Amino acid sequence: MKIGIVGAGFVGSAAAYAMVMRGVGTEIVLVDRNQDLAVAQAEDIHHATPFAYPMPVNAGDYEALAGSCVVVLAAGANQRPGETRLELLERNAAVFGDIIPRVLAAAPQAILLVATNPVDVMTQVSLEIARRTSPDFPVGKVIGSGTILDTARFRALLAKHLGISPKSVHAHVLGEHGDSEVLHWSGADAGAMPISDFADQVGHPLTDAVRAEIDQGVRGAAGKIIKGKGATWYGIGGGLARIVQAISDDERAVMTCSVVNPEVAGVQNVALSLPRIVGLEGVLGTIHPHLDKGEMAALSRSAGILKEAVTTLGIK
Repeated sequence: MKIGIVGAGFVGSAAAYAMVMRGVGTEIVLVDRNQDLAVAQAEDIHHATPFAYPMPVNAGDYEALAGSCVVVLAAGANQRPGETRLELLERNAAVFGDIIPRVLAAAPQAILLVATNPVDVMTQVSLEIARRTSPDFPVGKVIGSGTILDTARFRALLAKHLGISPKSVHAHVLGEHGDSEVLHWSGADAGAMPISDFADQVGHPLTDAVRAEIDQGVRGAAGKIIKGKGATWYGIGGGLARIVQAISDDERAVMTCSVVNPEVAGVQNVALSLPRIVGLEGVLGTIHPHLDKGEMAALSRSAGILKEAVTTLGIK
């Protein structure tokens, strides 16, 4: 499977590197308006292939995306000092308005995997733009990375507290990839039992203080990393590689990512994260987990915040 990546900066290059390390795909093409950057990143990553999985890693223009089954959209503007969130949204929407038609002209059947923030809003923007080119473009073929990284952070912090592998923890973060995200505590489990029961059995109870610490650890992770080095890229690069792997292998894996939903928690036509079944054709289905009252209210609030943001861009 050929994979295209538009945007060869920190996130795009980290995703490409993670794909090489995991052996995802058979060829990677990097496209960037700074062609020298794309060439340098491609060459640098290609030099790692003898230590991982051999595959071509090249730079090219949009025409080089022909035949790509997935195109990762990692391009976009950074927020300027004093710039509002809406102003940033408008600029990134304009960037995508140029990129997506060029991607689909070269690879009309490609799944679009959106990484640019604010990712939920940009996922909905991407679907709108794709449908200007192809009115019947499937909803499930425009996927935002959403809360896949937040979910990984939640599982990692729970596992650390419990003293077990994160792979043995099943827990999700729902809603916005951002401040209003919802940690689905009531559905978390390990060892085929509710997470609180498991925690009690292993002698590491989930007290209110522990829950608050984990919640803050998940919500505050990006801010802490950004304060230290300016941006996050390895975690989301790994998450993007994992989504592409599920598509490439037709894995039908359940993972939290963002697509446009007809309705969530009373809010119509909004993109946010829920557990999705991901395979060769993109998102094949959505799971609506059982939520307690507080979680349902929080998800409705998160959906409302995102809906307000896309409405300001003229998307209904």
